[in-house]
Amino acid sequence: MSPARSNRLSDALHRIFESGGNTPASWFALTGGETLFAEGDPADTLYLLRSGRLGVFRHEQNDQPPQFVGVIRPGEPAGEMAMLAGSPHTAGVVALRDSEVLALPRDAFFEAARTEPDLMVELSRLMIQRARDRRSGGGEPSVFGFVSARPRPIRAFVERVAAAIEADGFTCQVIDHSALSSAADWFSRVEDSHDFVLYVAEADEPAWAALCARQVDRLFVVGQCLLAPPNRPLPHTGAPDAQRRTDLILLRDPRMARPHNTSVWIDAIQPGRWFQAMEGDAADAERIARVITGTAVGVVMSGGGARAYAHIGALKALHEAKVPIDFVGGASMGAVVAAGPAMGWSLEQLEDRIRRSFVDSDPLSDITFPMLAMSRAKKVDRLLEAAYGDVDLADLQLPFFAVSTNLTSGRIEIHRRGRMRRAMRATIAIPGLLPPVVLDRQVLVDGAVLNNLPAEVMRQMNAGPVIGIDMSQARGVDPHMIEHPPSIWRLLATGAWRRGPPIVSIMMRSATLTSDAEIERSRAIVDILVQPTPDGVDIRDWKAYAPAVDAGYRATVAELEALDGPVTGLRRRQPADVPSGTDAETAAGSPRPDAAETPAKGRRKAPKASRPS
Repeated sequence: MSPARSNRLSDALHRIFESGGNTPASWFALTGGETLFAEGDPADTLYLLRSGRLGVFRHEQNDQPPQFVGVIRPGEPAGEMAMLAGSPHTAGVVALRDSEVLALPRDAFFEAARTEPDLMVELSRLMIQRARDRRSGGGEPSVFGFVSARPRPIRAFVERVAAAIEADGFTCQVIDHSALSSAADWFSRVEDSHDFVLYVAEADEPAWAALCARQVDRLFVVGQCLLAPPNRPLPHTGAPDAQRRTDLILLRDPRMARPHNTSVWIDAIQPGRWFQAMEGDAADAERIARVITGTAVGVVMSGGGARAYAHIGALKALHEAKVPIDFVGGASMGAVVAAGPAMGWSLEQLEDRIRRSFVDSDPLSDITFPMLAMSRAKKVDRLLEAAYGDVDLADLQLPFFAVSTNLTSGRIEIHRRGRMRRAMRATIAIPGLLPPVVLDRQVLVDGAVLNNLPAEVMRQMNAGPVIGIDMSQARGVDPHMIEHPPSIWRLLATGAWRRGPPIVSIMMRSATLTSDAEIERSRAIVDILVQPTPDGVDIRDWKAYAPAVDAGYRATVAELEALDGPVTGLRRRQPADVPSGTDAETAAGSPRPDAAETPAKGRRKAPKASRPS
């Protein structure tokens, strides 16, 4: 919403709510974590937030915790779409902090609205904008807390993050313990006049840390890599999904080449996400800033056997275009390539390792009697151990995931912790070609069997732009070879037996053919879809490195050239207003009731608020 329209709506609502005895409006307070209304409740009241902050949550799956949808800020209504439609709420609203709310019965609202002819128009604009914001990543948190869990101060780190936020064109304010005695409306004024507000609490400020946890939309616990977590409870937000809305940042000394000890911190904090950052490193501060501003870039890669070399070409194109990579993940061979950036490897190091492990070694050449699979996988195991050693997934420099298919439960298994080489072995365990992996008594095979492009997993980790590199449509089996298969003598004479017989191509291709519905859903989630077509490259042709890499590079360059702005801004470039005369359902995509109970967020430019005296 533009400021003018926001003011018109806010003024009209306040006139209705605060018209003395003429309107049966009521006032009440909510403590942090208290529910205003639940999903499915009757929508018989319009609410107006006077101070504090409300969070919108929706159950996307019955067996999962509610998903965060957006925030409602002071001066904004809540529950307006369901109230107007006369339908139950399809999202719940919870106080993220201590809040003051005005309530007006539905009938009284319609009666009072007759004296405010512009009110319904402005409410309609708000609902359209909220629906757009939900699709574009708007309505995301803008108030973050940084609570120290280490002896050394973290203020300098938070200031570097704030400087990176401002360098990206946003306004940002850092608030410290000097605001502890400030009035509640002071916090609201500061938050309303800045795009982002960062609260920072040091380890020796428990009262301020507790207030920060109640005051913010999302919380970062900041620890030190090699130290043990503090032996005391750490604050969490008051939201229903408090754990998932509490993230961990582990700082490490610049002399430490790699992160360590992350799993100990994860067990203690139970965060939704965890991030690694080097003390004093500007690039890491910029990455955390992108996570906060919703401009962090996630790259998810599909499986595809040897054709997945195309992912390396895509990474080259992204590097040349200076596109940051903040989250990575994938399925099958896509996860193998995605692990390179997560490990901190340069493109040259990634290429060298892929060449040595796949191009030069024929990883599937240890063909055996097919009791469990056609390959014994001993060669693959040795290659994975040489590449990853005993690295834990939690200790990677970038947030990373790999997916496998759990044959025991029939579901996707998401690997984010544990020994990396075991997870990578599971995600490439093509049924019939490589033996399954057993982890915690669960039988795991190639992740591409159920979801070859796990974009939904990436979206749960990252609210910013997601790039999907999808090999699903690329033809990987030569029809001529199927119609005229080579004889066993020809395979032996030419050395082609090392790639396995043609049945290997059939099994590999079958394992990466996710259902049409699943792949279309995954493609719809990503913001940039890259679909390389390495024609002529067989799915098991591990020697066909150059043409596959070139196909990935060219396809990615073409997608980037088609953009009209930077990748980091993809989810923040929605227009602020709906032009006059635009059909509301066309503009909003016919949102369902309460889909618009997500707040609009603008990129305000305002003077930095002074700290309280």
